[in-house]
Amino acid sequence: MYKSQVLRWRSALALHTERLGPLPLINYFLERLELEARLERFVPTHDRRIRLPYAKALGVILRSVLVEREPLYRQQETVSTFAPQAFGLDPASVQHVGDDAVGRALERLFDADRAALLTDVVVGTVTAFDVALEELHNDSTTVHFCGQYTQARGRKVRGKRAPLITYGYSKDHRPDLKQLLFVLTTSDDGGVPVQFRCEHGNASDSRTHQQTWDTLRRAAARVDFLYVADSKLCAREPMEHIDQRGGRFVCVMPRSRQEDEEFREWLQTHEPHWELVWDRPDLRRRGGPRDRWWVFRTALPSREGWPLIWVYSSLLALRQEHRRRERLARAIQELEDFNSKLLGPRSRRRSRPEVQARIEEILREHKVTRYLIVELLRDEEHRFQQARRGRPGPNTRYVRKTRKFWRLRWRIDEEHIAYDRKSDGMYPLLTNDRTLTDAQVLEAHKRQPTIEKRFEQTKTVFEIAPVLLKNEDRIEALFFVYFLALLVQALIERELRRAMQCEGIDELPLYPEERTTQRPTAEQILRLFSLTQRHILQHDGESIHTFDPKLTDLQRQVLALLNVPVNIYRTGA
Repeated sequence: MYKSQVLRWRSALALHTERLGPLPLINYFLERLELEARLERFVPTHDRRIRLPYAKALGVILRSVLVEREPLYRQQETVSTFAPQAFGLDPASVQHVGDDAVGRALERLFDADRAALLTDVVVGTVTAFDVALEELHNDSTTVHFCGQYTQARGRKVRGKRAPLITYGYSKDHRPDLKQLLFVLTTSDDGGVPVQFRCEHGNASDSRTHQQTWDTLRRAAARVDFLYVADSKLCAREPMEHIDQRGGRFVCVMPRSRQEDEEFREWLQTHEPHWELVWDRPDLRRRGGPRDRWWVFRTALPSREGWPLIWVYSSLLALRQEHRRRERLARAIQELEDFNSKLLGPRSRRRSRPEVQARIEEILREHKVTRYLIVELLRDEEHRFQQARRGRPGPNTRYVRKTRKFWRLRWRIDEEHIAYDRKSDGMYPLLTNDRTLTDAQVLEAHKRQPTIEKRFEQTKTVFEIAPVLLKNEDRIEALFFVYFLALLVQALIERELRRAMQCEGIDELPLYPEERTTQRPTAEQILRLFSLTQRHILQHDGESIHTFDPKLTDLQRQVLALLNVPVNIYRTGA
């Protein structure tokens, strides 16, 4: 009797496995941000027919972007492989996750007051994680689209203006594809995103700064933060907009400004009194020349009356000279090939305008118009041919045949090269804050590349493109979800790096083969927990015991540094 009972128990037992991955860690940060409550407040679900609340659906997309990027039509497949609680759902809600539910949630997010929601999220982030907003960095990138998007012409969708997906200056180097502009602002304190906006594909960067700065002023509840941007800020309207309202900024002055040309001309006969700011080893190449940076404030301010600080980098000067030599070599090689074709008997370009256009194209493509002087010469080649057929003799008459062709002759303009070499490695910075020292202006500018890492993570780790959506209102809402994903990722990175610094830990073995890293990224941190799962022993469909995952020592160390309790990976936590 006992043996048959044991056999019946064995036949009714089943082991169910659920993936947890890094979602418990992500959920801990989402709870600190109170993100679901904020989404429910700004994107409420009033229709009782909706089985999956909009805030829950948006949470599913956000977690999916952070864990594994999948199209909207595969969200249910993604969620079903994880524990439902990890996605913030109960088991009955998983079957309602689909592309229609997710798409409707994105539409409601587009209809919501996203500006107020963003401000609320940023204020909550500053409060929960004590993010400093003294220095903010702004930049933009483009997101390309594969498709026609004929209806995405900036039309109104349900009373709100949708983005214009069109051609523009492509920072992805894909001028053949339509695009949208992804404008982002991050804090200097850990590169935490604090502002986002989606602009038309052909929008100029210089026109985005005024609205961005006004939004940041409301979020930070102050105007004295330092606003750092690239050369697109150096235009009259955005700079005066910030300055007249008590704001501060630092930006790069473009080469098109007259002040730039005047300084480079002054430099030919004068030697600035450079102030050395940094003298450090080359971080990119071991044993290379040292990385030295100098600053110099010109006596003559900008035309607006603001300080103008020139920066000189020794490594940048070497790179610029090397690139100039490479461009010259490539241009000369193409001119030689083109000249060989012109000298051939079957040259396709025979008129002067055609040949001249090709020469200008080569010089313009390699940016050496200033350094190469090319002359176009008209030559003739004569040959003699018998007037009639037959064996030549003493009385044979010959006629002269003349072939006219073009020939190139070029030389390097050493004077222009020497002129530009004087200012290699130099560029100007402009600020309206007269209290900043030259070194402080340079240091603020050199913290700008942090935002480029956020763009790189958006396009590689999160794979924002190709955008697998058709409606432009859903696309803009999806971009907002990507901003939230960047925010969570940046907070995880910031908390771990700050904890390592406080604990005196120089590096962690987060790379494959236990290789160490001094600056761990969120991608490496989340990958560390990617294989965690729990097993549930079931009898007749009912759970009788749960086997929680056994965390490794490194996983426990990372959780401790993040100040995250270990019990987030335990049942009922």
